[in-house]
Amino acid sequence: MIRISVWHRDLSASYLRQVTQLGADCIDFGQDTAFPGVKEQGYPDLDGVLKIKQQVRAWGLDINRVTLPSITEKFLEDQPGGEQEVENAVTALKVFAEASIPMARQRFAWDAMPGSAPTYRAVHRGGYVGRGEYRQPAQLEPPSPEISEQQWARFCRVYARLVPVAEAYNIKLALHPSDTPHPGALFDGLNFHRVLDAFPSKQVGFLYCIGTRAEAGGSALVLDEINHYGRKGRIFTAHFRNVRGSLATVGGFEEVLLDDGDMNMATILRALRNVGFDGCLNPDHIPAIEGDHGNASLGLAYSIGYIKALLAALAA
Repeated sequence: MIRISVWHRDLSASYLRQVTQLGADCIDFGQDTAFPGVKEQGYPDLDGVLKIKQQVRAWGLDINRVTLPSITEKFLEDQPGGEQEVENAVTALKVFAEASIPMARQRFAWDAMPGSAPTYRAVHRGGYVGRGEYRQPAQLEPPSPEISEQQWARFCRVYARLVPVAEAYNIKLALHPSDTPHPGALFDGLNFHRVLDAFPSKQVGFLYCIGTRAEAGGSALVLDEINHYGRKGRIFTAHFRNVRGSLATVGGFEEVLLDDGDMNMATILRALRNVGFDGCLNPDHIPAIEGDHGNASLGLAYSIGYIKALLAALAA
């Protein structure tokens, strides 16, 4: 059954009450320091994870996904402390598995070419605001083949440690595509295929970000990739968001509300259903709406309601 997940934010009773009332099913932990112990010892404390899990379950919610301690440039560049980052990630994966968390994401600091293109505040109907980004070809050069292969080799070294643990402990590893999806980024369209070629384990799959992949090539690319990875059972969970434009078609994109972009999200959801997807949809990167205040996000309420309506229509 397809469910809805939302971010953990502050985990206050007020926030958990709000998302429960709105109809969310699960919580996603997108920060690697969200659990006790990570800042102090480099990996989460099992008792701390279990307490947070109990706190979430008290509201009838489940934990859908967590994030492992980040792998930074220290490991990429063979700096002191780099190997310890990998050890911490392996230990964290074991801890989360022991707490019966179903899925974890590993972040890599060098996967997204941050700051490589200008961003701006995109203003849409009625004045709501989302992120916009555009590419200036003269300013953007992909990594050299040598650097790209070094990055890929470092990624493979990390996953070579994590995948056996994921198999032994029965926890899924979900990889997010590079955002922004510039050509040459570590987890671009071609390297997504390489991930499954290099690590064919059924515990390896994707946190498939519909918005990010639409930024790369529009709805046609998204539908093709859903068919390809979905029929293999490798889309574990998804970020469900809409955009206008793409880097491939107009050299840029803008993030918008679910009904206000180029994609027909009902068509996207139907494609996920048709390949047997049964994970969570997270309405990520929600634009700012008039009246937002702290955790009281009108955009979140709108997005959950929109998704629930699509799910109801799909089941009718």
